[in-house]
Amino acid sequence: MSGFLAGLCVAVLPLLAAGFWIGRRTARPASLGDLGTPVEHATFQTLHTASLAAPPLRAGLTEETARKSARRLRTLLGTDALCLTDQKEVLVWDGVGGHHRGEIMERLAGPLETGRGEAFHLKCPDPDCQVRWAVVAPLTVDDRVHGALVACAPRESAVLVRAAGEVARWVSVQLELADLDQSRTRLIEAEIKALRAQISPHFIFNSLAVIASFVRTDPERARELLLEFADFTRYSFRRHGDFTTLADELHAIDHYLALVRARFGDRLSVTLQIAPEVLPVALPFLCLQPLVENAVKHGLEGKTDKSHISITAQDAGAEALVVIEDDGAGMDPALLRRILAGEVSPSGGIGLSNVDDRLRQVYGDDYGLVIETAVGAGMKITARLPKYQPGVHSAGRLSEE
Repeated sequence: MSGFLAGLCVAVLPLLAAGFWIGRRTARPASLGDLGTPVEHATFQTLHTASLAAPPLRAGLTEETARKSARRLRTLLGTDALCLTDQKEVLVWDGVGGHHRGEIMERLAGPLETGRGEAFHLKCPDPDCQVRWAVVAPLTVDDRVHGALVACAPRESAVLVRAAGEVARWVSVQLELADLDQSRTRLIEAEIKALRAQISPHFIFNSLAVIASFVRTDPERARELLLEFADFTRYSFRRHGDFTTLADELHAIDHYLALVRARFGDRLSVTLQIAPEVLPVALPFLCLQPLVENAVKHGLEGKTDKSHISITAQDAGAEALVVIEDDGAGMDPALLRRILAGEVSPSGGIGLSNVDDRLRQVYGDDYGLVIETAVGAGMKITARLPKYQPGVHSAGRLSEE
């Protein structure tokens, strides 16, 4: 909220300093009586109106978001008419004088190309038309012009020129935040695609080969493994939701381990200790499965005897503590640091760095993976998951999709 208010005040306080508040007055609640001066009332009204206009704009500049925010923006400026455009057309016109749409777009060619605001008189044969003058303020994100805010009035006004520029700058900030949100979503989707791509073709081939080997000797076992394979792949390639529950992630891991055990038999043993109270905790999708896959790979790598993997999920107050440990080949800590830093990406390394990055993005740098390892000493991976985090919600159990 502090960043929002800071950006907002930059945009709207100049309007107040200029005494520019000619928008519609609304009845204020009795609880606001202690605000005192008219300037304080105007400040509150401006902040309140801006806060109502912000949410639609955080979804980007479209016809729908422009329609939802235009009335609030016109109230901020107190103009007879206001329109929002993209590079090609008027997205919404709020107020009188809608017949000026075509003329406005003709005059926008320069501002949309240069990113500089302009003010000009409008031509209208109707003597009763209240729209005679327009101020164009481009909407820019990263030096790219996305569209324009156009405020229309009966006459020239230096205050309106300044006010329109400030409000356009505030709108541009909201669009920039929307762009960042979309970039983050694309990044998460790309990371999930990378994880899906890491589902080794060898694993798929080996799983199907194991299933085929049981078709004649043990048809019921083959059927069970085929269902495990289907459930695992269905979960791994589901298309909606950035987050899942710990219960669903562990359920998918159980399918994966069933297929691995069918292949390696007694060579691999797995123990699970899961506290029931942490099962509903939400976490990034495909977050733990790559860690278990890493444990299987490094646990069995270079070993002819048995390998053991333990998976625990404990209640730690405000957090769930998940630990995945194997007794396999381990890794040079220096190499591990380079993998997590993205400097090298050996087979199996992308999963670790991917999960570490996603946990830090969602929860903060304090929630990256904690990995303890040494050559020949196995590997222990600890992930801390906050039970409650703003914006982190599970898409629901797989069976409900």
